[in-house]
Amino acid sequence: MSEKTLKQDEIDALFEAARSSSPDSAHGEVRARVVPYNFASAGQISTDQLRAISMLNDLFARNLTHNLAAWLRTRFQVNLVSAEQIQFNEFLLRIPEISYVASVRLEPLGALSVLQLDLGLAPPIIDLLLGGDGKDGPLREPTDIEESILGSVVEIVCRELTIAWQQVGLSFSFDRRQMQTQVARIISVTEKALCLSFEIRMPHSSGLLNLAFPAVVANTILRRLTSDWGRRSRHTGENRARIASLARRIRFGCALQLPTVHLGAAALENLQPGDLLRLDLAASTLSEWRVGGLPLHRARPMRQGVQRAAQLEKAIGEAQG
Repeated sequence: MSEKTLKQDEIDALFEAARSSSPDSAHGEVRARVVPYNFASAGQISTDQLRAISMLNDLFARNLTHNLAAWLRTRFQVNLVSAEQIQFNEFLLRIPEISYVASVRLEPLGALSVLQLDLGLAPPIIDLLLGGDGKDGPLREPTDIEESILGSVVEIVCRELTIAWQQVGLSFSFDRRQMQTQVARIISVTEKALCLSFEIRMPHSSGLLNLAFPAVVANTILRRLTSDWGRRSRHTGENRARIASLARRIRFGCALQLPTVHLGAAALENLQPGDLLRLDLAASTLSEWRVGGLPLHRARPMRQGVQRAAQLEKAIGEAQG
């Protein structure tokens, strides 16, 4: 009798049939699907983190829009384009050959981040500050005076970043302009950086403002943002009702006692069991009902069946009024 050689697709079909008829499958047990882990995806921005970053930087974009428009006295629009975590080398490849790049110091971490501004925005900004109407100009390296003006723009950007990012406890300050050959020394080219990209629109031109933060800064920002966002998002809707339901089950220590009185040392010196101690309180004085050590109501001691009870009369605040 000749042997039959099975093809690969026939072998796969047999194994599939065996799995479908196994006891686990008969009882409807769902096996976990094993997926190879991609270590390159470690530390990527989650949906919640991206939402928190977007909200924070939308505030920065609005503030920068308002303040630079007032400073330049023209229409000026800033919008967040993207927020992503990429290798710093990839960020460097996106920087145009002719561009304005500066280092920005972040305190209290003492770290440096990178700010890049398209130089296509420089001519209209400088033209406006010199009394013109903000017309576009040729793309070229700025002069010393023009570079000083761009430094003032970066200082305004740092000020607005500090205001918008105050909830994460970081402050931004302009360090100095960097040559593109020196930028790779600020952050390791293989390090994952948090990169933010903003689009700037003016009446006669547009360009990008890009920011890159090193991993130590990115981790701090993401951790604090996620924590704050998580606290805000958890305490809503059904979770609030659940928290309120659980809070009603909390047990507090309660006591019914007379108000505090002051007695002289002589009255306490020779006290013996059975002695009558006179308190400086009227016979009609109500007791205080205290919860967790805090006085809440005036109350009378009562009896309900075989148990002690307290009849509440008025709140402490009302009694004092």
